[in-house]
Amino acid sequence: MHQNQLNMKKHLYVIFSLLILSLTAAAQGWPSKYQGVMLQGFYWDSFNDSQWTNLESQADELSEFFQLVWIPQSANCGGSQSMGYDDFYWFSNYNSSFGNERGLRSMISTFKQKGIGTIADVVINHRKTVSNWVDFPAETYKGVTYQLLSTDICANDDGGATKRWADQNGYKLSQNNDDGEEWSGMRDLDHSSANVQTNVLAYLDFLLNDLGYTGFRYDMTKGYAAKWTALYNSTTKPEFSVGEYWDGNYNTLISWLNGTKSNGQIQSAVFDFATRYVARDVFNYSSWSKIGNAGLAKQSGWGRYAVTFCENHDTQYRSATEQQDPIRANIAAANAYILLINGTPCVFLKHWLDYKNEIKQLIYARHAAGITNESSYSMIASSGSYSAIQTTQNANCDIITAFGVGYTAPAGYKQIITGSNYQVFLPESAETPWISVPSCEIKTSISPVLTAVTSVPDAKLVYTLDGSDPTPSSKTVDSGSALTISEACVLKVGLLVGGVVKNIQTRHYTVAPPFSPYDITVYVNADKVAWTKVNFWTWGGDNSHTPKNPNWPGDAVTQTKVIGGKSWYYQTYTINSATDYVNFVFSTDTGNPQTVDINNIRDNAYFEISTDKTNGKHNVSDVTEPMAISNPVVSQPSNPATSSTYNLAGQKVQSNYRGIVIKNGKKVVR
Repeated sequence: MHQNQLNMKKHLYVIFSLLILSLTAAAQGWPSKYQGVMLQGFYWDSFNDSQWTNLESQADELSEFFQLVWIPQSANCGGSQSMGYDDFYWFSNYNSSFGNERGLRSMISTFKQKGIGTIADVVINHRKTVSNWVDFPAETYKGVTYQLLSTDICANDDGGATKRWADQNGYKLSQNNDDGEEWSGMRDLDHSSANVQTNVLAYLDFLLNDLGYTGFRYDMTKGYAAKWTALYNSTTKPEFSVGEYWDGNYNTLISWLNGTKSNGQIQSAVFDFATRYVARDVFNYSSWSKIGNAGLAKQSGWGRYAVTFCENHDTQYRSATEQQDPIRANIAAANAYILLINGTPCVFLKHWLDYKNEIKQLIYARHAAGITNESSYSMIASSGSYSAIQTTQNANCDIITAFGVGYTAPAGYKQIITGSNYQVFLPESAETPWISVPSCEIKTSISPVLTAVTSVPDAKLVYTLDGSDPTPSSKTVDSGSALTISEACVLKVGLLVGGVVKNIQTRHYTVAPPFSPYDITVYVNADKVAWTKVNFWTWGGDNSHTPKNPNWPGDAVTQTKVIGGKSWYYQTYTINSATDYVNFVFSTDTGNPQTVDINNIRDNAYFEISTDKTNGKHNVSDVTEPMAISNPVVSQPSNPATSSTYNLAGQKVQSNYRGIVIKNGKKVVR
């Protein structure tokens, strides 16, 4: 046995011993009576919207509505435009299509400070190889080298094609066939292999205890036996785990959940595809009566383990040639369905971006009704033009959601939300104020209507605009009154009953400062590759950043500057809006060799071209932070800001915010 294998075994023995000693209670897949909502923080090819820096900049807003954010697989996949399902590195390279390791760690840390847990996309059914069919990358982490071997590949991988290649080239595969569904294209891993288990367990430990993830979303769990999820979770004990077991039969989902048991305890939740297909059929075809069809969440005792959703990156419409199987109509209503039943709802990023205010109000309604993953629901009315469901947490806590048109709620309920083909009613026993406008950014002014959800006749509402809790002596209005708000404030509203203020609700209204275009400079050092010419190929953002030379390889940049003892090629660009950005490819000579793509650049940046390559293209190291610290760059925007501090999206931030900010009219690195 090689010394590094001995070191690996000793290292893992220590890890697993500590895990067992410190976490004696068996993991149980998903918390009981969980009230949180999850956001899928990406969609297919969301290379700009899902950049770690973009998601982190939204932490304040997201934290009011989501307790979990599931992000794409975050390691380098050997390509510049990868969604992470061709996984390659596990430990050593976290420069992905969504940002670098520094940005990833910063986002996870910021989310954690704001009360958001980050869910890792874990792809362990299959793995990409380096240069032939069976050579996996060797990675050293904390002095231990981890590497999968050819004998870790299922014997029947790729319909036997891998074995034929291995026999011809002197390699051996595992003697075991795949114990799940096969997926050709990458090597399917044999999870009965001790070496596979060693690598996977160390990888999961790294995700949880080094990078700081809260839990896992396991990709393609049909590809390997459920017992391996049981092993991995019972050992590493994530707080949250959800498997992608793509099947519309809730009985099959239950069978998989039972297969994850360890010591009699279920070790993971599962995406509720059965409920998703109910949503597709109901909302695509306005088949309102089908809302009563059963998904996993509707099965008694299984809501705890049902992660409900109405869209994801695999079902969404991608293009005319990749139409997939999306929700094509009544999208806000479909979100009302998953958000106002039991289970743990997972909101799709595309829906969040397109229907943000509607989804915010639905999440408020979920919390007002006290819905948890272990509530229950049933259909209480149905006709050709509508149907209605009632979700109940206990005898004193419920909510009614109607779909279609024409439904009338029973006495004792008040309508709080109405949208296209959906309405939401809270019982008067909720004894709560309702505010018609969610926390948001004010463009000009807003007029939130305040409603008293109570059986008390002529109940009053009290409110403040300075963030203080309202008291009986605060400003008072009747139910149904509208406020006019045109400035940033924290609105707090309470229900005033019998001289007592109840159930204070809070909304944050912000006003974005006027955006002023600013210049960024991008610096490139080519010393390691000995290029004497550098071309900049640029695109993206508002489409104003195309090179002056419209043909590949773009602009031949000749201007250089010596900074930190190195010569840097540089070019300046104007960022024209809060959503503007520039993408780059650097090359030499007539465009070959070239680098991988560098995406979503909005700030001054320094890049060093590496001799390492991915798919024949040079990798690029982002050295902006160390360069900025040793050689700070300060530029003056065209219209100086106030003395407040703003990030580059134009949002006001705290004075201790880390990153590149606008302060006193200047752009500075902090």
